[in-house]
Amino acid sequence: MTYCVGIRLDAGLVFLSDSRTNAGLDQISTFRKMMVYEKPGERFMVMLSAGNLSISQSVREILQVEKLDNGDAEPITIWNAKSMFDATRVLGAAVRRVYDQDGPSLKASGVDFNASMIFGGQIKGEAMRMFLVYSAGNFIEATRETCFFQVGESKYGKPILDRVLEPATPLDVAAKCALVSMDSTLKSNLSVGLPLDLLLYRNGSLASNDIVCIDDQNPYFGMIHSTWGQRLREVFEGIDDPRWDGGATAHPLMARSARYEPMRKITHPGERIV
Repeated sequence: MTYCVGIRLDAGLVFLSDSRTNAGLDQISTFRKMMVYEKPGERFMVMLSAGNLSISQSVREILQVEKLDNGDAEPITIWNAKSMFDATRVLGAAVRRVYDQDGPSLKASGVDFNASMIFGGQIKGEAMRMFLVYSAGNFIEATRETCFFQVGESKYGKPILDRVLEPATPLDVAAKCALVSMDSTLKSNLSVGLPLDLLLYRNGSLASNDIVCIDDQNPYFGMIHSTWGQRLREVFEGIDDPRWDGGATAHPLMARSARYEPMRKITHPGERIV
């Protein structure tokens, strides 16, 4: 399994991916799931992939040469696309090409065609954009209302993203939020694992040197891991325990409710049960 998150903010983009893959309890390996495509000063694009590793690796390679018919004009590739929308169309075409090549044989072997990608970046002359691409090659775009995408084992890391992120969130805060999201996932699911790849892209830069590989010796992520767990326990312990005895409290548990009580069957002494 895997976990990847992409965040689109006013200030830029944040991408984070783990690197664990597994085909069984005794077949655990490390493969990078982040790929950067760039022409500094002209375009900068990042792809995060989840799902079947052979599919995502094939898509990654084909994407570099895939072409979309453009009538009488030059075919569209990720290297000459005028917009991130068109570049994402090329990615969708690459996914469908891999499906045409490998889908039937995978199905015959009882393997689902399972792959999803987060693809985002910026092309000169256009605003930053980020897309979530599905196994069928179709896709949706991040909006101000939904400013992040997750692929892979997403449920454990989603609550912190929902509570913290909004378009105006600073990039460094978003990076911290993404790492906390990843730490929560690492804690709850062994199929997600270090090392991590973290990249920050600043709006309008059309390049990025803010990329780091995080392993178990990384001091900042080590601090995140220990501090987040400790602070969660402190907050939990600071919440009042429920009171069942009806004692005076500002937050009574046994409050009146218009809802019905659970159905109960109470037997009395001497009552015959049939």
